[in-house]
Amino acid sequence: MTEQPPAAVTEDLDRLQTALASAIPARTESNLLVGTWNIRAFGDLTAKWLAGPKDSPKRDWHAIACLAAVISRFDVVAVQESSRNPAALRRLLASLGPHWQVIISDVTEGSAGNGERLAFLYDSARVQPSGLVGEIVLPPIGENPQRQFARTPYTASFTRAGVEFTLASVHILWGKNPAERLPEITAFAGWMHDWAVRPNDWNSNLIVLGNFNLDRIGDPLYEAFISTGLWPPAELNAVPRTIFDHDKTKHFYDQLAWFSTPDGTSLLQGLAYGQRAGTFDFIPHVFPGLTHSEVSWGISDHYPL
Repeated sequence: MTEQPPAAVTEDLDRLQTALASAIPARTESNLLVGTWNIRAFGDLTAKWLAGPKDSPKRDWHAIACLAAVISRFDVVAVQESSRNPAALRRLLASLGPHWQVIISDVTEGSAGNGERLAFLYDSARVQPSGLVGEIVLPPIGENPQRQFARTPYTASFTRAGVEFTLASVHILWGKNPAERLPEITAFAGWMHDWAVRPNDWNSNLIVLGNFNLDRIGDPLYEAFISTGLWPPAELNAVPRTIFDHDKTKHFYDQLAWFSTPDGTSLLQGLAYGQRAGTFDFIPHVFPGLTHSEVSWGISDHYPL
């Protein structure tokens, strides 16, 4: 990690850091910043600062430095679409510095699993693991006792300033049409609700986050997502989720939410939502001259949430 970046990389990072400072709240002694980011095909890496036209993959050290600049603004970030090959992840951890650690799942096998892992990157100077790590396995149901998620959701518990919280990360199956996503979303929301309200369980401040592949507010997928009491902040209702979204194609793929009682009372204890939520648009600040599609293979097609 002693290689000095070219001037073009340094200029990109300077612009990015300035934009991040104005868009994302500063970390303080009393706050907790949680993020989620579907990082496109986050696996292999071209081991140079600037990938050339014939290099594959297009993700290089430059892109990793941009990812690190964003992630370092948070205390813990759930990452979806981390691949079997850990090269990019290892470079990212080295770029973030010695305080940053990772908790990561194994690969969900089978074609629907797409060779993906789910990861939690966290700054150990700000948060610490509190013991719970696991994958969500559904109980046998009816005539399909073997049913499971295409990409197994992953959970881990942490503490910040003496308050424990549990994150559950998911990447819902895309499928050929929205109806194919509904069973996983329904099963996940129901399973999470039962866990959140179960007494004498390891379920402090349960927060769900990740790529739920929701199309829009009010459609059957979104209604299934919130049907068991999940509450996504209203501040996320109008923000785009991907770099390809525009006024006519707004999606709600990525979400971050927690449970409330039927009267709207939050089930969070020792944590209070600070009325700050959103995405960060990195496109205007990095890789000038590249198309959105080209940037998506270096950084991502999704915004961090």
